[in-house]
This record gives sequence, C-alpha cells and structure tokens, in this order.
Amino acid sequence: METALGSAAIAVMFMLILGLLLAGILAVASQRLFVYEDPRIDEVEEMLPHANCGACGTAGCRAFAEQLVAGEMQPGKCTVNSVEMNQQIAGFLGVDLGQQEKRVARQACAGGSNVAHTHASYTGLDTCRAAALVAGGGKDCVWGCLGLGDCGEVCDFDAITMDRQRLPVVDADRCTACGDCVDICPRDLFSLQPLSHRLWVACNNPEAGDAAEADCRVLCNGCGRCVADAPEGLIRLQDKLAVIDYSRNSLASRIAIERCPTGAIVWLENGGAAQKGKAAARIVRKQALPVG
Repeated sequence: METALGSAAIAVMFMLILGLLLAGILAVASQRLFVYEDPRIDEVEEMLPHANCGACGTAGCRAFAEQLVAGEMQPGKCTVNSVEMNQQIAGFLGVDLGQQEKRVARQACAGGSNVAHTHASYTGLDTCRAAALVAGGGKDCVWGCLGLGDCGEVCDFDAITMDRQRLPVVDADRCTACGDCVDICPRDLFSLQPLSHRLWVACNNPEAGDAAEADCRVLCNGCGRCVADAPEGLIRLQDKLAVIDYSRNSLASRIAIERCPTGAIVWLENGGAAQKGKAAARIVRKQALPVG
C-alpha cells in the first residue's frame, strides 16, 4: 500500500515539475517570438470600406491599413472609400491625404449581337471561356466579346451587367477596379483605366478590309481619320487598329471621333455613356442578327 502511494506521489510530482517546465518554456518563447502590432491598424481598418477589392494594390483592406500605419501608402490610394472617410484616416494618422484618380474597368468591344455576325450557334457550358475553346464561340470576329457574361459573374460588386445586345455595361460608381474582369475575359478585352481617359477605342480587332467589315459593322477599319484629326502623337495605327497614347491624354478631345465612319472610337461622358462622332453610321437594328 505504501509502495503504491509512493509511486503515485512520484508521478504527481513528476507531472507537476514537467508542467512547470513546459509553462516556463512557453513563457520564454512567447516573449522571444512576440511580434508587436500597432493597435492603430485595427482602428484604420474599421474606417476602410472592407471591400477587399485590391484596387489599392494590396491584398485587401487589412494589408492596406498596415501599410497606411507604416507610412508606406496614403489614404487617398483607396478610391473605393469616400473622400470624407479618407480625410478622417489622414487626420487620425497625421499624414497627407494624397490623391489617386479613380479607375474603372473598360471593355474594348462594341460588337453586340445586332451588329456583329455569328457563323454558328454555340451550345455548351454557358461561359465565355468554354465558348472560346469551341471554334471561338461561333462569332465571326475572333477578337470580339462572346457575350456570355463571365465578367458579370465574377464581379463581386455588381458593377457589370449585360445589355440586350449581350455586351457588358460597367457601372463606374460601383466598379472598384479590382481587376477580376480583366483576368477572366478570354479575349483580353478589359483594362483598368482612369476616369480621365475619355477618348476610347471600342474595338480590339487588328484586321481590316472588306472581310473584317463584313464581320462587324462597328469595328475599327484602320482608315486613319482619327490619327489625322487628333493632335500629333495622340493616336497611331498599330496593325490597322487605332491606339491612343494616354501619356498625351491632356490633348484628347471629341475632335478625334467626329469623322470615324464606324463609330469605333468614342468619347465617354461623365456617366460612362459612349458618344460617337457625326460621321458614324447610324445603327437602327436592335434585334440580334441571324446566325450564318
């Protein structure tokens, strides 16, 4: 009996000593491995929109808050947040607001179902990525929008809807420039552009000629009239497609669009509506063109 009690006491003492030893090791480790986190990060994060869109260039609002507190970024870099809230963050941190022009997603195709021909009806998985793998989705223009709405599906902010001609429409107020639509589009039609880029080429087809114009009524036909009318160096033809040099954006005006015969180059109003020039062919048809 005494032997059993002695063994139990030894076991208890051993466990007690072991527990104290492990507790000591953990205490030392916690001190050695402790990483200080500025408590202001939590407060700044609460002032951010929690969109986690990545438009600021970081992985999300938490990462942005960390860089703000570290002085590596300015509050104005978040174009999703309100100006008032960004000013509040700047005042809280005692830094300059900074300026960052809002960017939005823009799509370089105006070839909807009423103006762009299709040679076959696509039947299969209802996504642009799947259709692009099957004879280009049936659209004659292999550069144009397939109209199945992958961009709208991937947008977490409901900024992209499809119109009746199966073209994406971007709501500039909702768009956070997260870039998901840029990544998902199999035709690489989307890009992120500052709102001040109002002169826009709504075509991505580098081909020209009668065959190309037969595929789509609103393509850029490489006529060069916009190049001739715009200030020197603002627009150039690259592979028969008009390309705008946005480093000269201050020279941009409606002059460049007025003689475009197809309306491929447009002027974007403040609300995002595309305005064509006076010479652009008028599109009356609203219904989809027949297949074939």
